[in-house]
Amino acid sequence: MLNIRVDKIGEHIKALKQELRAKLPDRKKVMAEVEDEIRREVDEIAAVRAKGGNVVPVLDFKEVEAGRVSEATKAELRKRGVAVVRGVYPRAQAEAWNAELGEYLAKNRYTDRPPPKAKDEYFSTLKSDKPQIFGIYWSKPQMQARQHENSAKTRAFMNRLWRFESEGKKHFDPDRECNYADRIRRRQPGDKTLGLSPHMDAGSVERWLDDEYRHVYRHVFSGNWRAYEPFDGAGRAETDEIPSPAVCSMFRSFQGWTALTPQGPNDGTLQVMPSTRAMVYLLLRPLMDDVPEEMLCGALPARAFSVDKQWHPLLTPALSSIPHVEPGDTVWWHPDIVHAVEDEHKGKGYSNVIYIAAAPWCAKNAAYLEKQKTAFLSGKSAPDFSAEDYEVDFEGRATPADLTELGKKQMGLLPW
Repeated sequence: MLNIRVDKIGEHIKALKQELRAKLPDRKKVMAEVEDEIRREVDEIAAVRAKGGNVVPVLDFKEVEAGRVSEATKAELRKRGVAVVRGVYPRAQAEAWNAELGEYLAKNRYTDRPPPKAKDEYFSTLKSDKPQIFGIYWSKPQMQARQHENSAKTRAFMNRLWRFESEGKKHFDPDRECNYADRIRRRQPGDKTLGLSPHMDAGSVERWLDDEYRHVYRHVFSGNWRAYEPFDGAGRAETDEIPSPAVCSMFRSFQGWTALTPQGPNDGTLQVMPSTRAMVYLLLRPLMDDVPEEMLCGALPARAFSVDKQWHPLLTPALSSIPHVEPGDTVWWHPDIVHAVEDEHKGKGYSNVIYIAAAPWCAKNAAYLEKQKTAFLSGKSAPDFSAEDYEVDFEGRATPADLTELGKKQMGLLPW
């Protein structure tokens, strides 16, 4: 983990800014170029959306499985950093999982349990505070979805959009997956409590303060920002995080979720700023003269990286709701993509998902599996999350007997 004193974070940031500015004396000129580029891309996104077009690439699982996704589509996906892959799971299967999850929560009286002593503060700086997400990780539907062969094929495809080998080093194995246990969302119609303002996960202040992150973004900080490659895996699996509940300590090539109910715009679901290049603007913004020396424009330790109108006005018009999805469809977004959750669910049905990310095998992820499998066997909360431990005595949670050989490998219970 990143060895930084949180109580001295302002001093760390000041020192870092001095170092970065010394290496980038023409930062204002560089920033002007970046702003011009980002403005054009944001205008393009807004124009497509205004005409009713889709700014999120949509793929069909059958095309992924058959290896028939065109290079043009892959290029668009790398540009946007977001994708919908339809039909990864049979609709009937996703609907059955949704019903079974409801029964699992009801049978174990989830909502009657006293609130946990451990409070998740990760989203405390965002507009709508913490979303109402159910802190379960080990239900049978979740485990079945994670270990499904179609999911493995989809995640391998997403992993292979990255450059996972360079200069004689394999940064991660795109075809071996590590299951990252996450929670579920069950949002009822009319709900106004679950929204999240625009943010990024996978590190906040770490993106500037961590040595490996600075290597990932070396071209940005040197001023040669056009050489920055968002899908270059070098250094991504070696980054360090400041320890905190709900800060992901795995490398996820893509965050993601699986739809269990129909949902789309205005259904209280996901919004994205579909631009992998926006990261360049976000990284350089704190180096400008109008930003206080101890600030990184919305990035705070142990918190989501908030992206807002005050510091990042160029990006606001790019915020776009994902297209309509059906049960069994999946949604994926690059770890550098700004995303949000709509403040209000204006639809008529539940908006439910299982969070399943792509986390390819690497030393960082394999080390996390050692901690995670202990939590799985005992029914405790996954290691990256607050120790709510709801499922320790839950009836009907998954056990190793419920896992396939692939599932056991993905959980670190069997070697690959």
